[in-house]
Amino acid sequence: MLYVIHAYDYTDEEAHQRRLTARPLHFDRARALKENGHFVLGGALLSPEDQMIGSMMLVDFDDETQLKAWLDTDPYVTGRVWEKIDVKPFRQAEV
Repeated sequence: MLYVIHAYDYTDEEAHQRRLTARPLHFDRARALKENGHFVLGGALLSPEDQMIGSMMLVDFDDETQLKAWLDTDPYVTGRVWEKIDVKPFRQAEV
């Protein structure tokens, strides 16, 4: 099942540095997801000033349990980068 994730960063003074610190590990895990067929696409959400303020990912997991197991251990979660995470099932339009 496809899931779309919108995750918004903390806004405290250290938030941007936490993102930069966790980013290499987050990308390593995203590459592993891609190799296993779980990562569809993703990237940074940007402010009007072109600053990273969060992330969007489209992932493919068998069920919510599998999704949660991955998400709970993501460096952006464990490293306190993402403050608010919204996950919804997603159906791709056939156009």
